[in-house]
Amino acid sequence: MMMASRGGGVKLASSMMLVSRSFSTAISRGIIAKEAVTAKAVGFHGDVVRKNIGEFWVRGSVFGVRHGSTMSFGEKDQQKVEMKQTQPVAEGGDKEEKKEIASYWGVPPSRVTKEDGAEWKWNCFRPWETYSADLSIDLKKHHVPATVLDKMAFWIVKALRLPTDLFFQRRYGCRAMMLETVAAVPGMVGGMLLHCKSLRRFEHSGGWIKTLLDEAENERMHLMTFMEVAKPRWYERALVITVQGVFLNAYFLGYIISPKFAHRMVGYLEEEAIHSYTEFLKELDKGNIENVPAPAIAVDYWRLPPNATLRDVVLVVRADEAHHRDVNHFASDIHYQGRELKEAPAPIGYH
Repeated sequence: MMMASRGGGVKLASSMMLVSRSFSTAISRGIIAKEAVTAKAVGFHGDVVRKNIGEFWVRGSVFGVRHGSTMSFGEKDQQKVEMKQTQPVAEGGDKEEKKEIASYWGVPPSRVTKEDGAEWKWNCFRPWETYSADLSIDLKKHHVPATVLDKMAFWIVKALRLPTDLFFQRRYGCRAMMLETVAAVPGMVGGMLLHCKSLRRFEHSGGWIKTLLDEAENERMHLMTFMEVAKPRWYERALVITVQGVFLNAYFLGYIISPKFAHRMVGYLEEEAIHSYTEFLKELDKGNIENVPAPAIAVDYWRLPPNATLRDVVLVVRADEAHHRDVNHFASDIHYQGRELKEAPAPIGYH
């Protein structure tokens, strides 16, 4: 047995020399690993060969093999196991395989739980950002256009409604989705411009930056919700890109020229949104649109009951639009009185 073991070692060494002369490093590693397994079965002097014998042969310069990785075969196997480790992520009850993201910077993934201890599954918002919408808000309030700028803003919004009615007609799910892609733009533009103004002038904003950015985020959450209800077609996506590009630049210029006009126009846009969601509710009540269960994201975001339906979602979204209407008309009134937004405390958290 001793002679057989030594003979196996000589055979392996000869194979090593042949590999180092005839093959590339990558090929030689594969052959070395194969020989190492054979050597383990034979044994050196009756001893059990270590699993990382390949490390000795690859790193050993006696046989003239070029140095490869300094990691042993055992360590490489362990690394592969670690890379394959996954965690189940529940989204609506389905389990998906998601790889952990390793980073040198040591930013750990946050682990957030609900009040009942269940895992929080949304990354786009946290439990402390959720709220219960105020459904008692007056939906019939309307600002009667008095000045030239008011009338201009009013009729621009009315003109924008005509092609929307023709295109979507009574497909209120898709209409709502399209509306939110536009409604989320003004708050972001206004908040960004106020942010830059605050930096230039070394002054506070009175909380209006946060208010407008919160409005934009709230409108975006409307979109994320209705995406679960109505799936946009390819030409609707193309329309969104076109309309958003035009509206973003137009509103940006309009806000720079006249913030009071920009906020007034958004106030009228929100009034039209209230009207659209009211018509949506009528179609739901008539049975023309199926009153499906509320998306899970809506249940968590608005703290709805587990058995909430699409009708409940439309009610809270309409209430949000009414609050945005009030905020923007209020902002426009501040400018009309010759004041700046920072002079009036912003209605932060006005839902």
